[in-house]
Amino acid sequence: MADQNIPPMEAPSKGTIREPSLLLINTGDGKGKSTAAFGTAMRAVARDWKVVVVQFLKSGDWSVGEEKIGRQIGIEWWALGDGFTWDSDDMDESEAIARQAWASAKEKIDSGQYDLVVLDEVTYPINWGWVDLDDVVSSIQSRPEKVNVILTGRDAPEELVEVADTVTEMIKIKHAFDRGVMARRGIDY
Repeated sequence: MADQNIPPMEAPSKGTIREPSLLLINTGDGKGKSTAAFGTAMRAVARDWKVVVVQFLKSGDWSVGEEKIGRQIGIEWWALGDGFTWDSDDMDESEAIARQAWASAKEKIDSGQYDLVVLDEVTYPINWGWVDLDDVVSSIQSRPEKVNVILTGRDAPEELVEVADTVTEMIKIKHAFDRGVMARRGIDY
C-alpha cells in the first residue's frame, strides 16, 4: 500500500477501452449523491450534451437551487415526485406518482434523445417496491448506445450495482442534521 504522506511519482495507468455510454450510481448514507450527479450534469452541458433530470421524490413545489440553475443552462428538469413519504396524505397516490415518474424516465432513456439521464432518488421507490427493479435493470441494459445514466439514492440494489460501470458510496462521517440543524438553502437545497 502506498504511503499517503508521499506524493505519487508515477501516473496511474490510462484506460484503453472507450465505451459509448456509462451507468453511474451515487449511493450511501452520506451527503452529496444528488450534488455529484448534478455536477456531472453541468459538466455534460458544458460538452454540449443534451441532459434531462427526473426527480423521484421532489415535487414541482420544491424550490431547489439545482433546478433553477439547471434550467438556466439548458437541462430539461422534471420534478415528478410527491415529496417526502412522511408528508404523504395518501401512500397509494404517492406510489402511483412514482410509477408515473418511472414511466416518464423510461421513455426518456428509450428515446435516445439524451446524452445523459439523471434519475435522482430513484433507489427509494425501487426499494419500496413501487418501481419494478427488473424493469429498471432491463431498461438501463437495453438503452440506446449513447445514453449515459446516473442513479442516486441510498441502498442501491445489488442488481443495479452489478450492471453499473461506476458506483460511488457516500459515507456519512458526521452530519449537521444529527445535531438537529435544519436543512440550509444553498447547502442542502
